[in-house]
Amino acid sequence: MNYPHYQPDSDHRPLTDEEIEQLDDALAATGRDEALNVEALDGFLAALLLSPVPLPARPGADWLPAIWGGDEPAPFASGKQGKRVVMWVLRHLQSIDNAWRHMPEAWEPIYSVAETDEGEWVDAQDWAAGFLRGVALDEAAWAPRFESGPAAAALQSLAQLGAEEADALPVEDIDRLSRALPEAVLQCRALWAGAATPHANG
Repeated sequence: MNYPHYQPDSDHRPLTDEEIEQLDDALAATGRDEALNVEALDGFLAALLLSPVPLPARPGADWLPAIWGGDEPAPFASGKQGKRVVMWVLRHLQSIDNAWRHMPEAWEPIYSVAETDEGEWVDAQDWAAGFLRGVALDEAAWAPRFESGPAAAALQSLAQLGAEEADALPVEDIDRLSRALPEAVLQCRALWAGAATPHANG
């Protein structure tokens, strides 16, 4: 499959609820354990936008196949479906960046919210796991940010939530970490806006 290069000024219309559902279904239909669901995809794309490696400098072939677990064998039923999935992914990526630039307070990550007898329970484990998948693409470049600096605590909380061991956390801790996630991500975005956005130069 030929992959387009990311264009920062491309279509940034948010995906509709129907398109998000269709994208989730298409990724699930690959039948691959490595394929991301839309919650994990949302986190993965956020990590790409915040990465120390500017996204325009990264060929699409370096990161798009990671979303569905690689291209061998062909992940989608047809080339047309594959192109549609890529288009949705790029639009969603651009819509996140556009929201961060112009309406950060209105940005809402995609994660699970369940109604319980005690009220709402928020679970952003898949989102955080997807974020860590994005970090893994440039692990060495990300390492100093996790180890020290003003965003280290926020990143370590994301890492705790996205780790495989997070399933063993009390539900109260998962809810607490999940609720803190949007603020943590926007804190990182504010700190690195000049160095990690798609418009940044190397």
